[in-house]
Amino acid sequence: MDKPADASAPLVVVHGVSKTFHVGNTATVALREVDLTVHSGELLMLVGPSGCGKTTLISVISGILDADYGSGSVTVFGENITAQTPAQRTAFRGKNIGFVFQSFNLIPALTAAENVSIPAILNGLPRRAALKLAGDLLDQVGLGDRRDHHPTQLSGGQQQRVAIARALVHDPRLIVCDEPTSALDHATGESVMQLLRKVAIRPGRALIVVTHDSRIFSYAERIAQMNDGRITSITAPPAALAHVSTGNH
Repeated sequence: MDKPADASAPLVVVHGVSKTFHVGNTATVALREVDLTVHSGELLMLVGPSGCGKTTLISVISGILDADYGSGSVTVFGENITAQTPAQRTAFRGKNIGFVFQSFNLIPALTAAENVSIPAILNGLPRRAALKLAGDLLDQVGLGDRRDHHPTQLSGGQQQRVAIARALVHDPRLIVCDEPTSALDHATGESVMQLLRKVAIRPGRALIVVTHDSRIFSYAERIAQMNDGRITSITAPPAALAHVSTGNH
């Protein structure tokens, strides 16, 4: 279900994108001429079986992976990132995109607050201010009393919340999450999704979530179903329609 014609211009436009992985003489096609549009103020979920291309797609959208040469284009906030150099893509991603990795990717030698502060520091915020902001976000995800703990001192669910706080700290315009609630109990997952919506779902911003967690489907404006490297359908769950009609973001 697309937004009305008078809605703001799309923030993300994926057109005809394919991605093939080569290992030795073996070629594995992960994406097959994918088309996708993400609108301003939208939470879009990508769902489908393991191995269908969901994580590959968000990695291409965020500039972490290249699409196949000449296969199509990815435009984010009006910038064709498929035409950028690797250095340009890295700089663009660091300023505009927050990424929650399924494997968390926390740095073991740093505390929770230090891990969260990294994107803000890389964007020029002084270290003390970045650490204060990191502490505030850790409070919001229920880990204020764990800010000085290292990743090895945290449970999987706690590490996941640290990773989510890190994705939010530099106030990115696009947040991309890979299974953000997979290690969380229901109550904590609800709290995290409410925080993500509050921070990310505003005009000029968007949130893309890869998930198998049907408990959080109601937070989406639209759900894109993937299978075998293709998007096979895009629908709006009834509860999401209620969010849109009431303005309850």
